[in-house]
Amino acid sequence: MERRQMAWYAYCITEQSTFSNGRVRRPFPIDNLRGINGSPVFAYPSGDFAVIVSEYTPETPLVQQSLAEHGRVISECFRNRTVLPFKFGTIFESDEALRHAVRVNRKAFTESVEQLRGKAEMHLKVTVKEGGALNLPELQLPMQAGGEYLIKLREKASRDRERQTKARALSVQVHKMFNPLQEEVSCKKVQTGIMLDIAHLIDTTQISKYQTRYSTAIGQLKNCEVVLSGPWPPYHFMPGKLRTQKSD
Repeated sequence: MERRQMAWYAYCITEQSTFSNGRVRRPFPIDNLRGINGSPVFAYPSGDFAVIVSEYTPETPLVQQSLAEHGRVISECFRNRTVLPFKFGTIFESDEALRHAVRVNRKAFTESVEQLRGKAEMHLKVTVKEGGALNLPELQLPMQAGGEYLIKLREKASRDRERQTKARALSVQVHKMFNPLQEEVSCKKVQTGIMLDIAHLIDTTQISKYQTRYSTAIGQLKNCEVVLSGPWPPYHFMPGKLRTQKSD
């Protein structure tokens, strides 16, 4: 009897050797772990790797709760192994599509696992409170074009540059405090002020030291609210563009 084609929802990829089953060829269940919509979670072996998946049908809705379930599976796998997370909503239409994705990305996967082994991501949100160095008042541009409009436009551009310069200086200050292996930083305007969203890659052996530095940073970063979360899987430190679809 021919086996029906099965689509797979993918959470992450890890090394097959981290499981106690030995080297196998067929998907095997991961006990006590449930994925999107409460579905069973499997490790799908492909060479040295195992893709963490659930069976998927097009009728399965991906809702806000699914995002939390996606993250929970990755976090549970991250407890005992190095994982490379897939983006939420990554679906392979067949066994062949899944194996093809592993095949064409094998070099990137191998290099990333080696780079990220024993590493974790820590996440800082640094919000400059109202009245802080980055919170220059927003300018309202005149409704009509003209000389006043151009003057205000130039002033607005100048304030944006000043804000970016100060944001970079704050980012450098944070980097010196925590000294991560790698970092990703973004800056955005929020309702309560300006926020730096910072991801740091560190050795898992340094988590306690990092948390101590966080306690120090709270006192040193004046007019700032600093929120720490982690350790997390390395969401921000994955390889660049991965080919997950088979070319026509």
